[in-house]
Amino acid sequence: MKLSTPISVKLLSTLTSSELLGNTSLEITGVNEIHQVESGDIVFVDHPKYYDTCLNSAATCIIINNKEVSIPAGKALLYCEDPFEAYIKIVQHFKPLQLSDKPIHENAIIGEGTVIMPHVFIGANVVIGKNCLIYPNVSILADTIIGDEVIIQANTVIGSDAFYYNTKKNRAAWYKKLLSCGRVIIENKVEIGACCTVDRGVSGDTIIGMGTKIDNMVHIGHDTQIEANCLFAAQVGIAGGVKIKSGVTIWGQAGVNKTLTIGENAVVLSQAAVLSSIEGNKVYMGFPAEDASIKRRELVWIRRIPQLWKKIMEKE
Repeated sequence: MKLSTPISVKLLSTLTSSELLGNTSLEITGVNEIHQVESGDIVFVDHPKYYDTCLNSAATCIIINNKEVSIPAGKALLYCEDPFEAYIKIVQHFKPLQLSDKPIHENAIIGEGTVIMPHVFIGANVVIGKNCLIYPNVSILADTIIGDEVIIQANTVIGSDAFYYNTKKNRAAWYKKLLSCGRVIIENKVEIGACCTVDRGVSGDTIIGMGTKIDNMVHIGHDTQIEANCLFAAQVGIAGGVKIKSGVTIWGQAGVNKTLTIGENAVVLSQAAVLSSIEGNKVYMGFPAEDASIKRRELVWIRRIPQLWKKIMEKE
């Protein structure tokens, strides 16, 4: 999330009741998570496993629960007991929930030739391009950007919150929600089927690339970035932070694990489970998803096991 104006780390220290360490004259231009952090951003870390990753990232300021760490030159730390809660305070302050009592928010921008059918909800700061077709009961939530000639079928939700929780066990409520302040960006000529869900980024953008076509009942997780001309069949589920290169096809009921990459022009067959990054220009199947030519040979040998076992028993 980019801030509308730079904010001093001193102000953020006061806002979060944190102790300011390191460079106290810095200004912050964005709020981000470690996967997408950029220079000027503030990020939080509350586990020793990730201290070095955050401290050595592009982040300008790090909210942390250990002030004994070595502070990188030129950076600032905000020390507090609960960095997660401090991060939430910053998001709530600079990106408060925008309530709406109208079907279409007064500041929404809708392009020429776009058709909005009955019972569509459009939230604050939404931009919809030209010649789009939005079917009944679609919900387009705040801060969504939609290009030209986009089709969204009935009952789809664009911009719902990320499925992202802090799971610390040392409190009554284990699953503490990390507030989403990112966006969804849908590029030109995208088609999205009925009853789909596209989550907004936690702090960055969920992107659906130009010309991509999505069937019914597909889920796209937070911060997933899909390049141009991809094709997803019904009931595909994609977790958060996935990078899908151009020309990828994923067939029905396949599942994709979080924070991995699917290479250009890869084909994932039905009900496959993509658990780690896969190369482009290959066909994949199975659990876990592997090169389909290898997987098919494995299946042939599995079918031969009873015959092989019978021969072994006969010899005995």
